[in-house]
Amino acid sequence: MKWILVAAIVGSTVASDLLQAWEMRKQGEVSGLSWIGRVLRRWGMIAAFVCNGISFFALLQLLAISDLSFAVPVTAASLVVETMLARMLLGEHVQPRRWTGCVLVAAGVALLANG
Repeated sequence: MKWILVAAIVGSTVASDLLQAWEMRKQGEVSGLSWIGRVLRRWGMIAAFVCNGISFFALLQLLAISDLSFAVPVTAASLVVETMLARMLLGEHVQPRRWTGCVLVAAGVALLANG
């Protein structure tokens, strides 16, 4: 059950962050508070908020059934997935130093998975 929750947290966090980045890039540079209404009418931002809620409640459930020392580090897998998808879907340039960090995070998650 805990790995299903981890997958839900990672998946919904990644979806939320990618949707937010995509929508804000479409929105462009903003100033003042007038942008809030425009952003909140976009389906991608609404979906991102829903994904954030799913991630939050799945994390609460994970914390109810596992240790904090497991739950928080293992959900860092979202950083690895987000970096790969930011490169592939958003066309971002990822520096080698950031890829190295992703490899280290993935190694840490793998150690937790086997422990």
